[in-house]
Amino acid sequence: MKKINALLASIMLTAATTTATAGGILTNTNQSIDFLRNPARDAAIGLDGVYSNPAGVAFMPEGFYLGINWQYAHQTRTIQSTNPVFALGKKNDGLETKTFEGIADAPFLPSIQAAYNKGNWSVQFNFSVPGGGGSCEFADGLGSFESVVGSIANQLKPLGATGYDMDGYMQGRQYYFGFQLGAAYKVISNLSVYGGLRLLYGTATYKAKISNIMVNTAGGYVDFGSFLQGAETTVDAGISQINAGIAQYEAAGAPVPEILTNQLAQLEGTKKSLNSLQKYSQGVNLLCNQSSVGVAPVIGIDYKVGKFNFAAKYEFKTQIHMKNESTVNEASEIPAVNKFRDGEKIDEDSPAQLAVGAMWNMTDDVRLNLGYHHFFDTNVNWYNNTQDLLGGGTNEYLAGVEWDVTDKLTISGGTQLTRYQLTDAYMNDMSFVVNSYSFGFGFNYKASDKVTLKAAYFQTNYDHYKRNDYPQAGVSDDFTRTNRVLGIGCELKF
Repeated sequence: MKKINALLASIMLTAATTTATAGGILTNTNQSIDFLRNPARDAAIGLDGVYSNPAGVAFMPEGFYLGINWQYAHQTRTIQSTNPVFALGKKNDGLETKTFEGIADAPFLPSIQAAYNKGNWSVQFNFSVPGGGGSCEFADGLGSFESVVGSIANQLKPLGATGYDMDGYMQGRQYYFGFQLGAAYKVISNLSVYGGLRLLYGTATYKAKISNIMVNTAGGYVDFGSFLQGAETTVDAGISQINAGIAQYEAAGAPVPEILTNQLAQLEGTKKSLNSLQKYSQGVNLLCNQSSVGVAPVIGIDYKVGKFNFAAKYEFKTQIHMKNESTVNEASEIPAVNKFRDGEKIDEDSPAQLAVGAMWNMTDDVRLNLGYHHFFDTNVNWYNNTQDLLGGGTNEYLAGVEWDVTDKLTISGGTQLTRYQLTDAYMNDMSFVVNSYSFGFGFNYKASDKVTLKAAYFQTNYDHYKRNDYPQAGVSDDFTRTNRVLGIGCELKF
């Protein structure tokens, strides 16, 4: 019972939710409409390169450029959890498998790119949301929530419990706002380099709740707190009866039977466990707000030769220490609780990223693009060193094509393959990622010499990850997600 008590507090206080639509575990790479219509932008020459290929922006004609992008992303996160104790749940119809679905919406993912090119220089600015970007809500909670309540009901069977009922809820909202300022310089006519700084401001809110906990008995469902009081009364009566029996043996000078001392110890242990559960008789509630700021360098290079263009970018690790404003005020022996203690600073680094790309101008109107991303996920500091549970960093492979149909209209499409190095120890139902492939398509329309309109659609299709390594027999989880993004934008030249 003590273990379950600790676990109940822990699972309520370890929720972490992000709404990344493309990129690594904590990184969004979809920072423009150009990316949505062709994600292989790592060696492309365009204003969106302020994020994806900043060195290449220096090869654009002289002038001031401003790009404005808006994206709407909708995700679902689905966990099919199996646990024998679910069969005790009132809402589960005796089934051991239950589906928990979270809805994640990012209705407004903005980004702005700006560049001023003069001579060999390009001064650039980028505003984006390179991490998080929305909120995720599990209206019925999670399997890890319900399994704890079910386990408590299961262990209370000797005291008359035959089942349980409960309401669960979890919501996480997370945004990392990025501000990047830098400059590119053409060293020679076909070689440019870039250096800049990126500032990340992170803000997050986590809410978790278990409420309306009920215990089924022979007389029907009763409030959890009332059941605990009744059970404690029964246990107290048993303790008094055994103590009376022990007193009779002691008064007679006879040895006390071992069975009585064992029964007394068992009942006293049960009472202690019941007392420890009293704090949850009204359910569990958590509200925690977090914020922090971090800065890291960004460097890049672009080299043109014949019909080919090659580029690379490296974003250094950004150290993030999220500061808590929380309803958890006192220190606890449970580490997961201390993660959300008021005033604490929690490590949530954004990993370094290496991006390389190549572009081939097949004809004057058609361009092929290739790209590769690596996120150094294991070289960061995350809470409780969860980065050490991964098998390695994230790898992405990208390809795309662009076709200038006319002088005004460009259409494009591309794909991205994302592969994480996941382990069962890393995966949990409160924060998970899954291997995937994505595709996007869209167009640019040059309305005038100074205005270009953009629109695109991007979709990610996820694999299933099945975790079966739980110590309890018959317990497993199946994780998957969906993701769809619509985007519109415009590019202005002055």
